[in-house]
Amino acid sequence: MSTGRFITFEGGEGGGKSTQLRLLAQRLGDLGGEVVATREPGGSPGAEAIRDLLVRGAADRWSAMTETLLMYAARRDHLERVIKPALDRGAWVLCDRFADSTRAYQGAAGGTDPAFIAELEAHVLGDIRPDLTLILDLPPEAGLARAASRAGAETRFESKGAAFHGRLRQAFLDIARAEPDRCRVIDATQPLEAVSADIWSAIGSVGARGDG
Repeated sequence: MSTGRFITFEGGEGGGKSTQLRLLAQRLGDLGGEVVATREPGGSPGAEAIRDLLVRGAADRWSAMTETLLMYAARRDHLERVIKPALDRGAWVLCDRFADSTRAYQGAAGGTDPAFIAELEAHVLGDIRPDLTLILDLPPEAGLARAASRAGAETRFESKGAAFHGRLRQAFLDIARAEPDRCRVIDATQPLEAVSADIWSAIGSVGARGDG
């Protein structure tokens, strides 16, 4: 039974997940105790190698089914080598994307059978689930405009088109509606400080304040 806390950041492109995760990691670190900040796809050497296959190249480089299998191969390595050991040590684990992204990107938006994804999730994750999922929500056009300003070659998912990203946003909102005890939707159109304040308020529900 893990003793740490597992917080995931989800949402479409350009929502500010990485920035807000970094700010939260700093704030939690100031309270004492270990904080592990990580990401998906990636987070372990093997999973980072798979990430390069997934986030670069043409939008049609992989089918949604192939993406799903690659995502779960990366996720299993990440769980074994980073997430589970950190939770067992009692750390806070903050992850930029996790299983909900596969449900949304490859499932609802990409067309992979949700039942197939659910089977993979059950077998690969075991009993590890996030204590809290923060869904940073904003209109797809705003998020894609923000994402377009970033440098780098990891633009494969951004290039999948407006209809894909519209389905993606709805998928995350549907996940939040189906699992309200785990998920909090955060309005990512707000100023950075307001988003951070909303996140900190949500973190209080899993015991952030002063108990390491």
